Amino acid sequence: MKMKQTNKAFYQERLNIIIEYINNNLDSAIDIKTLAEISNFSPFHFHRISRALLGEPIGAYISRTRIETAAKIIRYSDLDMESVAYSVGFETPSSLSKKFKSHFGISPSAYRKNKSYTLKTVKKMDITLNIKKPKILDIEEQRCIYYRMQGAYQTLNYSGAWEKLWGQVKEQKLFTKGIQHIGLPHDDPKVTNDDKIRYNACLIIHKDAKPSGDIGTKTLKGGKFAVFLYQGSYKYFEQVYNYLFNDWLLNSEYEIRDEPVRERYISHPDRVAEEKLKTEFYIPVK
Repeated sequence: MKMKQTNKAFYQERLNIIIEYINNNLDSAIDIKTLAEISNFSPFHFHRISRALLGEPIGAYISRTRIETAAKIIRYSDLDMESVAYSVGFETPSSLSKKFKSHFGISPSAYRKNKSYTLKTVKKMDITLNIKKPKILDIEEQRCIYYRMQGAYQTLNYSGAWEKLWGQVKEQKLFTKGIQHIGLPHDDPKVTNDDKIRYNACLIIHKDAKPSGDIGTKTLKGGKFAVFLYQGSYKYFEQVYNYLFNDWLLNSEYEIRDEPVRERYISHPDRVAEEKLKTEFYIPVK
């Protein structure tokens, strides 16, 4: 286990490799898979860790770096717009112009004529979340039945998924004490297209079950997890993950493991007020 004060430096060292690669290849296509490979970050958590360190998604960082580098070239050189565009990875000056204006609110040519123009900045919304300090637990492997879904998280039919799963509990006579509702969100919605986002609704069970149609069975791996209790609306889950990866992980003595995060839904959304919902977040650590 690494000392607490060196953990952030450990991640920062890997991030520096990514940043140098990006800076040295702005004029070329930058493949996210290549960045993940050279960083040696956990493939499960590359996007979340890089976003925690950078303060924004890796794709947004690359795009912003291209545009801001273009702004510096425009301000401090006499290069024509075509050369500026090519030097930061745009195929045409019109592509640069469109992105530049969208980002800064002014066209590249107008900015060149008015270099005293102050380029805009955007402040991020700060939301205070009700999250308890984590417990570090060693969890044994768990058997579950699950229903696989795909699509934007906010559009998935969760109640229908739980209904299907409980139908199998009844049909296969799986009921015991201690059945838990677990969600496995496999993808980051800031990275994966909505129609490709994967999610598994799972019921932790304690009897042998058989697959049945679209209901599967599997074993969730055991190991060490940092377990956070959050109280509040599901709509703030994105901010919860930002806190877990941005604030807690980088300032802890733990590293992330190659295992998906887990969500345990303690409250029933039909019986508890939205702001009173309780959810546990399981972050795999070592």
